[in-house]
Amino acid sequence: MNQDQNRKENFVEEIRGGAKKTGRAVWVKSIGFLLAGLGLVAGLAWNDAIQALFKELFPLDKNSLIAKFLYAVIITIVVVIVSLQINKENSHE
Repeated sequence: MNQDQNRKENFVEEIRGGAKKTGRAVWVKSIGFLLAGLGLVAGLAWNDAIQALFKELFPLDKNSLIAKFLYAVIITIVVVIVSLQINKENSHE
């Protein structure tokens, strides 16, 4: 009988431990989603700011296809350069 009681106690402890791990995993994922959402908001804000700057520096027709492609190319070049710099810095650590 004592052995059955020990098994039950061990089982309950395993369940509690698993519940704690699951709760922690949910918390970590939730924080990750929250940070990703905030990153998206920041990215959209920067996008608006950069578009406004681009329109100020290059006053083409606002709905011009050429202006949109020029904007996309310039932003892509900037993102590639920044990404290469970040990777370069991380590889030195």
